[in-house]
Amino acid sequence: MTREFTGWHMLGLMLAMFGTIITVNLWFAYNAVATFPGVEDRNAYVASQKFEIERQAQDALGWDVTSRLEDGILSVTIKDAAGQPVQPQVDRAIFGRPTHVNDDQTPAFVWNGTAFTAPVVAGKGNYNLRLELIADDGTHFRRRFPLRAE
Repeated sequence: MTREFTGWHMLGLMLAMFGTIITVNLWFAYNAVATFPGVEDRNAYVASQKFEIERQAQDALGWDVTSRLEDGILSVTIKDAAGQPVQPQVDRAIFGRPTHVNDDQTPAFVWNGTAFTAPVVAGKGNYNLRLELIADDGTHFRRRFPLRAE
């Protein structure tokens, strides 16, 4: 005996489908908000007023800064305009995923004579190194370096 497909069956099917879609969307929205790292600056206008002055001071240093991630070793090389290694003070360094702060690490950089190196835990994928250095003249140097671990 065959059962008849009624309007109640169609209503149940539609409620199940749309209920699933709405539930998944709410779950994604919750996770997007719950893992958002937050604001960079409390007052963006004040930060924008200092940005150009700070950028010019950083550019005046003439540094060529590169970062590399190979086999769990993060290295940062800093050279002056003459190509000589520079050893500024590392004020702050954060290594982590670009999308969330759950796996952020603070690398313990060691100067090896030509570069700063630090072991980090990195699975495959994209990472950011947010680096803040202080030059000998007191100039703050800030950069974000996108990195990829294979």
